[in-house]
Amino acid sequence: MPVLQFRQLSDNALFVQFSTTINEQAHHQIHQAMITIQQHPFPGFIELVPSYTNLCIYYDPFIVRKYLQPNLLKTSSTKVQNYIENLLTNQDISSQEMGRLIDIPVIYGGEYGPDLNDVAHVNGLTPEQVIDIHTAKQYLVYMLGFAPGFPFLGGMDKQIATPRHSTPRLQIAAGSVGIAGEQTGIYPLATPGGWQIIGRTMTPLFLPDKNPPTLLRAGDRVRFVAVKEVTSC
Repeated sequence: MPVLQFRQLSDNALFVQFSTTINEQAHHQIHQAMITIQQHPFPGFIELVPSYTNLCIYYDPFIVRKYLQPNLLKTSSTKVQNYIENLLTNQDISSQEMGRLIDIPVIYGGEYGPDLNDVAHVNGLTPEQVIDIHTAKQYLVYMLGFAPGFPFLGGMDKQIATPRHSTPRLQIAAGSVGIAGEQTGIYPLATPGGWQIIGRTMTPLFLPDKNPPTLLRAGDRVRFVAVKEVTSC
């Protein structure tokens, strides 16, 4: 088990840090810890919110204080920390279970990827080379955030890394595939944004009528597939 760092965020939230750097090992440890906690919830447990290197545990402090280790005169936060430390010490969270591999078809360039040429220019490449590099890898979904179903993907080749726009656009179309620094991601909804848009997918990522309501989950891997726009006859 990694050396965990705990910090109380509020009277109903505990922050657990697994690593100080973004890496796949920490991601898998967080993923396995989530499974373990969800399988063995404590009284007052509400939910888990993961990020790149840490996990936030939300709970009801009144229920925790009354029912978790009821004979111990400790704060709710300390009781939750003790429970989590004991639980994860006795569980194997080193497993690196692979998530699903999801192919995302993307129409690159043109009206769907207005920044493709700029990304190519910044990196001294042709647009075709940018597409080849972007579609050559599988990307790990570290977490979802910003908007419902928006995946933060790790593993993009630094050859196509490009800074965000200095002035964000007021609206980015749903399905837009973008680059920001060394990250790539997909806008599930039409929202403002400053990422460099290189293409668009017609695959919906936010599915409000489904359970779960998102196509992707943390731990999945994404593979972008270049496709041509289908035109009607």
